[in-house]
Amino acid sequence: MLIAIQSVLCAGSGDNQQEDSEMAIDTTGVKLQDRPVAQIREEVIDQLIMNYSHGVISEQAFERRLDIATNSDDHLLLAEQVADLTLLPDAKYRAMWAQNFNSPGRHNQAHPQSAPTDCDRLVSVLSSDERSGPWRVPQHLTIINALSSVELDFSEAQFDHTQLTIKVQNWLGSVTIKVPEHVAVISDVNNIASSSSNNVSSGGPGQAKTHFIRVEGISVLGSVSISVKRTLQERFTEFANSIRSALGLTKS
Repeated sequence: MLIAIQSVLCAGSGDNQQEDSEMAIDTTGVKLQDRPVAQIREEVIDQLIMNYSHGVISEQAFERRLDIATNSDDHLLLAEQVADLTLLPDAKYRAMWAQNFNSPGRHNQAHPQSAPTDCDRLVSVLSSDERSGPWRVPQHLTIINALSSVELDFSEAQFDHTQLTIKVQNWLGSVTIKVPEHVAVISDVNNIASSSSNNVSSGGPGQAKTHFIRVEGISVLGSVSISVKRTLQERFTEFANSIRSALGLTKS
């Protein structure tokens, strides 16, 4: 598999400039400041991954620039991160990108026989329950948890609705919710001798959020934890390193 990827990348690297010049940060047309910042960020990240994976910049430089690219909304600062890079993503790179970063609805055809549901309930008493993989997400989900552990992993879930409400009734148990980076979460859980944490953004300018989850209810002598399964920056780095490995390059 690695040999196949390597041959594909090497075959396409020679015609980057001619085939994909449109992916460069073009400052000759519309003023950079007037272009959508999300579009600029996407182009910058593509170029950073392409140049790091082909050994043009070091791992330290890649991580530093990628941190700026994923967190800044400054058009000029974003463009500066690739101003000295000439290697541009090609069609082969975009094909590999599509395989690794599919759209949130990539599982829409996974279970065509299953009809969407608007409401669902998960009851867990003195047990452990987990939902993960390509499971279908309802519009309303009620969790009743007593002396148990419940984990919801939305990383590969199929969303039939853009908004989801989770109502939690948690007694002496733990509820763990993990979401991908394209999902925004707002938590409104009342705690009684309990702990509750939400480390997921509720969405905002420059953030590509496609789905929204609201968590509400009550937790007594228990815990409710909400976090991102894996950040975009971690996924970008893993993707870049997979290309380096395919090309036979080690970390710098």
